[in-house]
Amino acid sequence: MSIDFFSDYTMTINGRAASSDKCFDAFNPATEAAIAKVPDASRDQLEETVATAKAAFPAWSTRPLSERQALVARIGDAIETHSDDFMRLLTLEQGKARAGAEWEIGGSVIWCREIAKQELPVHLAEQTEARTVEIRRVPLGVVGGITPWNFPVLLAIWKIAPALVAGNTMVLKPSPWTPLCTLKLGELLRDVLPAGVLNVVSGGNDLGAWLTQHPEVRKISFTGSTATGRKIMESASGNLKRITLELGGNDPAIVLPDVDVEKTAKKLFWAAFQNSAQFCVAAKRLYIHEDIYDELSQALVAYAATVKVGDGSEQGTDLGPIQNAVQFEKLKALLGDARASGLRFLAGGEIPEGRGYFVPVTIIDNPPENARVVTEEAFGPVLPLLKFSDIDDVVARANRTEYGLAASVWGKDIGKARSIAERIEAGTVWINEIHSFSPHVAFGGHKQSGIGIENALEGLAEYTNSQTIVTNHAE
Repeated sequence: MSIDFFSDYTMTINGRAASSDKCFDAFNPATEAAIAKVPDASRDQLEETVATAKAAFPAWSTRPLSERQALVARIGDAIETHSDDFMRLLTLEQGKARAGAEWEIGGSVIWCREIAKQELPVHLAEQTEARTVEIRRVPLGVVGGITPWNFPVLLAIWKIAPALVAGNTMVLKPSPWTPLCTLKLGELLRDVLPAGVLNVVSGGNDLGAWLTQHPEVRKISFTGSTATGRKIMESASGNLKRITLELGGNDPAIVLPDVDVEKTAKKLFWAAFQNSAQFCVAAKRLYIHEDIYDELSQALVAYAATVKVGDGSEQGTDLGPIQNAVQFEKLKALLGDARASGLRFLAGGEIPEGRGYFVPVTIIDNPPENARVVTEEAFGPVLPLLKFSDIDDVVARANRTEYGLAASVWGKDIGKARSIAERIEAGTVWINEIHSFSPHVAFGGHKQSGIGIENALEGLAEYTNSQTIVTNHAE
């Protein structure tokens, strides 16, 4: 299918293009220029979309699993065929540099193909001459997917692929900050999926509220902030919707004194600053043993000086802008608080003049544990370095947060690193690596970092209900 990725943005409802009487602007965060008019779905359009998805559910849910799997794999093929256009548009609306766009779009292709291989087995709990007890998984119905602005394509696929393989139909709402790639994905898939199976609607907070409250929507899968996740959980309680919430994190990284400082510094830099630190699992608090604190902090600052922050569309750019004005202002306020508190900046800290939501790589020297740059999730390139000497103390400090999404431990003594990792209150703890994900590895948060699992068979099961069938053969 030939489509123009850079104009004519429409929603997809029942396999057809849909516009709206109201529109809003999408912006390029590197220039602050408006780049597209985006449909703002009405309440009536949301009602139509949910009705469409509900009507498509019986045929889709009873379609053989192998056929659903094949069609989900074809979603990956379609993305791959148009990968260059997706990457260019992703950089334009989200801001990330080419390498980050390649990682996201390439990952989306892989996720479609690998999730399409998954199948939830029937569990035979009992089988005798008189009685059989089977536990099977059945689809829920209409699923609402709400995606964030930091990885708008990949995290949409994390929801689309398992929801459709499991036999559900979907209404997908992208972030109003990054709707363009998702709208084009919906357009592209009109010729791939049966009408009504995947619907894509765009809008702001009102649309999100209508979707989460809708009585015919059986599940909400949301990725975003913990504050919004709480509101969704409250809204979904009206009809006891199933929910999967992948929320915020204030992820600690603990660096032991036996690391190779030179090699580890580069890994830690990208652990913290990949995607301009607009990453729920970025290392956001870097705890460094006092024996290597000075050496490692100097190595991080030296490496930071080699990294180019700029327009993601320009060759040589490593890190792009902050994606939107709201997050940009939050980071400016956070940096202002750090300066007012007398914290010491080892790098960055000053917002450059000119257009674009650019925040330099900022590294802060051993702030107090109660400083805002430590206790809050910056979701931008602001990293506190924190000194420690005692293992019990650093574990307690690492766990002193409402969040529990991910963490990492770095050290040559794997046994010691493992013993620390097991004490961290987080859904994922990496040892000597970070940000490794797989369609076949479960991902989810502890505490207020979320509810439920994405990826792996556990993630696929999130899009189903358990049904037990008991057969009495004696009768």
